[in-house]
Amino acid sequence: KTSSKIIFCLLVIMAGTVLLAYYFEYTDTFPVHVQGFFCYDKTFSKPYPGPEQSSRIPPVLVYSLVTAVPTLTILVGELCVFFTKAGGAQEKTIVTADCCYFNPLLRRVVRFLGVYIFGLFTTTIFANAGQVVTGNQTPHFLSACRPNYTALGCKSPLQYITERRACTGNPLVVMSARRSFPSKDSALSVYSAVYTVMYVTLVFRTKGTRLTKPTISFVLLCLAVLVGVVRVAEYRNHWADVLAGFFTGGGIAVFLVTCVINNFQQLRSTLTPQRPQRPESVLGMPMVTLPCVESPLEKLCGDLPFLRSHDHQPYRFLAPPNVLVQPRPFSSEV
Repeated sequence: KTSSKIIFCLLVIMAGTVLLAYYFEYTDTFPVHVQGFFCYDKTFSKPYPGPEQSSRIPPVLVYSLVTAVPTLTILVGELCVFFTKAGGAQEKTIVTADCCYFNPLLRRVVRFLGVYIFGLFTTTIFANAGQVVTGNQTPHFLSACRPNYTALGCKSPLQYITERRACTGNPLVVMSARRSFPSKDSALSVYSAVYTVMYVTLVFRTKGTRLTKPTISFVLLCLAVLVGVVRVAEYRNHWADVLAGFFTGGGIAVFLVTCVINNFQQLRSTLTPQRPQRPESVLGMPMVTLPCVESPLEKLCGDLPFLRSHDHQPYRFLAPPNVLVQPRPFSSEV
């Protein structure tokens, strides 16, 4: 029953995380904070790069890679570990009390992939929450906003505009241009790369992987950094947005690996031998434990030689004492 409750709580947490990520991403439940801007601000006057689908690394490609690469890596790694490990060293764990048993291979795969998916949605929530709360503009914000500087009375670059209806562009494009900090694509890519790199480094311990592990780790980290570089080069994010996304995704990955799944190690039994309890009396009060005293007879018996009987079985007996006891004198009364 306890295990069933734990599994139910984990499913509820996972469902709540998925729903929260959905509301942040596809609904207006959490409105974006509207920040003002300076007239003719060159920081936000970069040309509009087009919709996200026209990027060199579109979000569909990023989401596919961050889902497929860790999944395939974990599946291949667990199969190798399971078939190369000795049969006596394999993990055998009861998952759902006394009714069900999970294969060690299936259990580890579900555990590691489940934690990874949870972290993926958690990273999405952190990135979306930062974008909604801060409302920082992208480098192409003014190109998407298309403000009417004449109607706004902009006469100098130091004039600050705070009107909510200052933008005349497409509302959806303007709303997307207000969500820059942190970069969600950068956070997801680094989270996936760091999680996979830590898995490869900590799990793959077979011979011949001294050069393979650094190569795989280097390639994955370079791909994650490349996503951030492309975001900056296409004027979709600032460098600060990309770096914040890197720290967010990397921090979540390191926390989950080190604190939640114990560096991808097996669950070891924590059973310790119980200490003998003191005897209790009939009334339930603890009795005093007396020290053990060696008996003189036991010491004497331990020093006696072994003798054998007619069936050649050894036995011990007490030899007659060599000391003669003097008879007590009798006294008669007259």
